[in-house]
Amino acid sequence: MKLFSLRSNLLSGLALAFSMQAFAGYPVDINSASASELASGLDGVGPAKAEAIVAYRDEFGPFMEAEELVAVRGIGAATLERNRENILLSSDPELNLAE
Repeated sequence: MKLFSLRSNLLSGLALAFSMQAFAGYPVDINSASASELASGLDGVGPAKAEAIVAYRDEFGPFMEAEELVAVRGIGAATLERNRENILLSSDPELNLAE
């Protein structure tokens, strides 16, 4: 019985480690990414928050620094910090498309 419990705990730990890796995110340019790219690339940002980021960007223009994300409803300091290394900023998304 103890061996079963140990094996079960080991498998649970491995599953947790792999699931955390799956939600690690990847670099995303918040000034040019679509809502679906934002949702899949940023940890803790689902479709609704991603749409809010795009709507904010459309209304107020491109983000000049990552910290401006907290002005978007639903994005707090914890979400910003969790994703800081994956947030990219282009100063002019149109110039990046031409390159």
